[in-house]
Amino acid sequence: MSSRLFVFILPIVVIAIFWAMARREVKRGVDPTHKSFFERNGTTLGIVFIMLVAFWTLFLVALPYLYMVVESFHPQLPPLKRGGPDDYLTIAQYKSFFVTPNSGLANATHMWAFVFSILASMAVTALNFAICYPLAYYMAQAGTPQKVRLIMLGLIVPYWVNEILRAFSLRLLLASKGLINQVLMASGITDTPIDFLGNNTGLYVGLSYAYLLVMMFPLYNAIESLDKNQIEAARDLGAPWWRIHKDVVIPYAKPGIASGCTMVFMLSAGSLAAPQFLGGPRTLWFTAIIYDFFFQNFNWARGAAYSFILLFACIALVMAMLRLFKVSLGETIK
Repeated sequence: MSSRLFVFILPIVVIAIFWAMARREVKRGVDPTHKSFFERNGTTLGIVFIMLVAFWTLFLVALPYLYMVVESFHPQLPPLKRGGPDDYLTIAQYKSFFVTPNSGLANATHMWAFVFSILASMAVTALNFAICYPLAYYMAQAGTPQKVRLIMLGLIVPYWVNEILRAFSLRLLLASKGLINQVLMASGITDTPIDFLGNNTGLYVGLSYAYLLVMMFPLYNAIESLDKNQIEAARDLGAPWWRIHKDVVIPYAKPGIASGCTMVFMLSAGSLAAPQFLGGPRTLWFTAIIYDFFFQNFNWARGAAYSFILLFACIALVMAMLRLFKVSLGETIK
């Protein structure tokens, strides 16, 4: 059986597992008040739910990833040679990330792009947290309901515009002849335009702005559930403001902080539009390299390998950070 055939047979196996789990629940007769899945929804509707969940999980989530996993272990071949004697399993595509296939030298360009993308995503995550934490605390603990609604509306309305238009708008603002430089020079603050795009300021601003709400809502939800009496008690005991946040608010909100930071980091590392539109001429983002392999070089095998290198590196880094700050994975999805 070929590896590609195995990938397409797997959905049938998973659907069978879902079905077996549902049938097993029927046999749970210990608690008379407990109704099984089919008793709650009916046989017909239960089968429909199982098929819909299986379709979504497999064909829209798992199956594309599994196919890319298989693709990443194959050489680059034209369609006519697929399945022939030249089509075999290999780790050459993963090896090409470290060593350039043609020259045999270290692939410094791609490795540097990978490191820069990871470090820049971490910087964007830290910047978003620094911006969102004070605002989330004010909205959750200090602001009046009217002010909270106005702030929430001001945060949400700009996201009615899609990401590409927002990136272009920021590019117009941050360009050498953009509005910000014109204001700075007109007011005498600077004599020459500041190259916001060339020094990657536009990149950090664009990524931070793109995923601001992804950080804001988990922080707000976590801090909002904190009992205000705990903060008042800390103040009555003479704790300074920084000690209240360090010992009361942040430990309580750690699941929300971890959830927001994880999503911002993963989305930033996998972003494509903002780095292309707002990055400098010397900025090489790792996802742009992956995009070129897929749609410019038509080297799907190498593009898939690079995609999984980025994915596994991000997952490993996130898990390490969760372990470092003593937050379980289950707490981040509450």
